[in-house]
Amino acid sequence: MTTFLGGPGGPGGARLHVDSATIGYGKRLICEDLSVAIPDRSFTVIVGPNACGKSTLLRGLARLLKPGAGQVVLDGADISSFKSKEVARRVGLLPQTSIAPDGITVAELVARGRYPHQGFGRQWTETDEQAVLRAMNHTAVSALSGRLVDELSGGQRQRVWVAMALAQHTDILLLDEPTTFLDIAHQIELMELFTDLHHAGHTLVAVLHDLNHAARYGTHLIAMKDGQVVAEGTPDQVVTADLVEEVFGLPCLVVPDPVAGTPQVVPLGRDRTRQRSTDYAREESRT
Repeated sequence: MTTFLGGPGGPGGARLHVDSATIGYGKRLICEDLSVAIPDRSFTVIVGPNACGKSTLLRGLARLLKPGAGQVVLDGADISSFKSKEVARRVGLLPQTSIAPDGITVAELVARGRYPHQGFGRQWTETDEQAVLRAMNHTAVSALSGRLVDELSGGQRQRVWVAMALAQHTDILLLDEPTTFLDIAHQIELMELFTDLHHAGHTLVAVLHDLNHAARYGTHLIAMKDGQVVAEGTPDQVVTADLVEEVFGLPCLVVPDPVAGTPQVVPLGRDRTRQRSTDYAREESRT
């Protein structure tokens, strides 16, 4: 059973939500009778242990997986009732792994984000050109426009893929483990970019493994376990020591992030690390 802990939005008003859906891969069901709403204009982060259904839920939201029962609802209608291009004009997706064609430049790849707006016989327009330029400017890749994508660093490539999603000109962006394989500096750089997009009015939904990133940058968290949503709400409501141990099996302390003030997870290790953490908790209880 889902514990709804608060936060903005809800099934009644959210543009994108899941109603009693069963989602899986053929006969292998991952999520059964799943209901969850994505609050509009939120930075929603889906967290949980490996194989809990995080990416499965995201793929259902992106219409990459069709529910065997129930439905995913976009703007009041079953998402499966829309044509592919119509979905792509409303929802952008940054997949977990993205492979660019050989020999393609940054500008050419970003321009592919305009595909949903192209039709039979439609010519490239000034509107398309401006959308591409804005997307590259917003993601700070304009100076790379003539470079081959294959020549870029991992962080630069991720920014280019985000730019392509932005060029689609959608209000909703789905991000499947966007910081995977990036070093810590590039992870923070990308998370800051997503925060900027959120502040600009986009609704973002990201699957993340790092709980501290989720708590620091997310405005609404969805915690999953065994294919079900077990809690959702603000980072302060969801990231608690009890819930982290329940969902991840990880004994921990949750302390304020010294910079952001958001919840920060500190694992309890063995021996000296565990003792120091216990001492810290006792000291905090005295103050």
